[in-house]
Amino acid sequence: MRPWMLQTRRIFFYIFLLTLTILFCRVDGARILGVFPHTAKSHFIMDEVLMKGLAARGHEVVVISHFPQSKPLANYKDISLVGSMDNIVESLSLDMVGGGTPFLTLWVLYSYGIQNCEATLSFPKIQEFLKSNKKFDLVIMELFNTECFLGFAHKFQAPLVAVSTSYPMPWGQERFGNPDNPAYIPVHFLAHSDKMNFYERLLNAVALVPIKLGYKYLVGYKSEQVARKYFGDSLPPLEEIARNTSLHLVNTHFSLFHSRPFVPAVVEVGGIHLSEPKKLSKEFAEFLDSAKHGVIYLSLGSTLRSDSFPEEKRLGLLQAFAQLPQKVLWKWEADNMPDKPDNVKIAKWMPQIEILSHPKVKVFITHGGLMGTMEAAYFGVPMVAIPLFGDQKMNVKTFVDKGIAVKLDYDEISKETVFTALRVVLEDPSYSDNAKQVARAFRDRPLSALDTAIYWIEYVIRHKGAHHLRSVAADLPWYQILLLDVIAVLLAGTIIIIYVVYIITRTIFRVVFSRKRKPTKKKSESTNKSESTNKSEKKKKTLRQEKNHFPIIAVPDDNDTRSYYLKIRAIYSWYRGLGGCPEGAFEILGRVPDLRFGNLQYK
Repeated sequence: MRPWMLQTRRIFFYIFLLTLTILFCRVDGARILGVFPHTAKSHFIMDEVLMKGLAARGHEVVVISHFPQSKPLANYKDISLVGSMDNIVESLSLDMVGGGTPFLTLWVLYSYGIQNCEATLSFPKIQEFLKSNKKFDLVIMELFNTECFLGFAHKFQAPLVAVSTSYPMPWGQERFGNPDNPAYIPVHFLAHSDKMNFYERLLNAVALVPIKLGYKYLVGYKSEQVARKYFGDSLPPLEEIARNTSLHLVNTHFSLFHSRPFVPAVVEVGGIHLSEPKKLSKEFAEFLDSAKHGVIYLSLGSTLRSDSFPEEKRLGLLQAFAQLPQKVLWKWEADNMPDKPDNVKIAKWMPQIEILSHPKVKVFITHGGLMGTMEAAYFGVPMVAIPLFGDQKMNVKTFVDKGIAVKLDYDEISKETVFTALRVVLEDPSYSDNAKQVARAFRDRPLSALDTAIYWIEYVIRHKGAHHLRSVAADLPWYQILLLDVIAVLLAGTIIIIYVVYIITRTIFRVVFSRKRKPTKKKSESTNKSESTNKSEKKKKTLRQEKNHFPIIAVPDDNDTRSYYLKIRAIYSWYRGLGGCPEGAFEILGRVPDLRFGNLQYK
């Protein structure tokens, strides 16, 4: 068969499969509610792409957020939260977040989540929406730092899909029965990878429990109170609603982060916001194309203001850039920058995906945010990372271990440290090679991240919540998941068996050795007789020793000294044979002159 015929048959086969997919897997337009009240733009980037993708598939979506669309979009309706809280867009200075501890970050998250509950649910537009009689087939919301918005799923009696715009939160795994073993799964807020030494595993294990308990009793309890206030007392416990979540979409991918087990209800869709780069504007295109030695790109994302760098750190960066032959693009929120070298270009906004995809970009200086680092990994650009708070330290640790990034501590930023870090990445080809290898693995998947997310969302709709995806581990108490009850029974059984074996063995030894010592009958009788005689003699001897006087013995009154001596010596010898000579014998000896002194002479 000719090659063109094989190619034609293959094309028709693909068309046939596509037709079957459309006929049997298509979901008629569903009504989907998206609840995304967090005020950080970086979080909404993923949510927005997902909801737009669902709208493009013909679903009618209603989105609650702080970032309404600037232009009307088909099948997409906004319920704007603008005015309920201040947005966190280019509003945080580096002094506010630099050098923060993990537990300080947690406290901020806990407090902000509770504040967001009250501000959002009391907002007039939300109150009006809750009083409406609208119907929804599915509710999608972010699983982040509060639980109070779970009431929307109960209000509309719809299946619930959770979305994590970052690495999965420690408190979000139990509701799916998903493993979170601290031996190889790092806690979200610690700078650990999956390859931990003993100290890191110890810290990881010790930190996991208080983080979960803190969220449960600090955030969960308050969320319950606020939710009942606005959704009514008929609201079931929020923990119960959470455990009935049908699906969890996570913004990670095993090629970037470490491999870890996920139950079927948890699906990785890392890079869902990534798209093919558009054409650069003339201004940026000319700057990049004219860079003979390449370009260094610096951006701290959509939340932090890089113009808030302390003066000594900003000058350290600029002085290091001035010593390099590369050009520098710096996302700078102010109108101008003092002491800026000629090779540095600043702008308040930059098309990040288009810049990172340009072949002249050699290094990306980043704060370690997940969206930006994913974009760099997708286009194979190595990084110099300055982690500050949240998940950034863990993200950077992961990329350092993969050999695609160099970590630069915020407190150590100076001309020398910046110059050294950049020279390492620029001059060591392994960083570029590793980044390209990670990019190939990250891109290699059967479906795009967006198509994967849409497929599983429609799967949940088709199967009325897809409860068969749910692991029974979500219903087990912690001691059953850890098999502590089974271990206790096995341990008790082992102890009982060892004790029984000991008793039986001891009994057998006693029986065996007692039989070996038992003599013949004849020998036994003589032995018994001898033993009784010995006992009798010992008894007599003891009685005699107990007497404190010499027995009355008749001694004839004879003047013959020799005769006395012989008799006394006989008596003395007799008592010596019985074990001693009592004091009475010396009284008799005293009757014989000088006998006690050995002066007696006889033949």
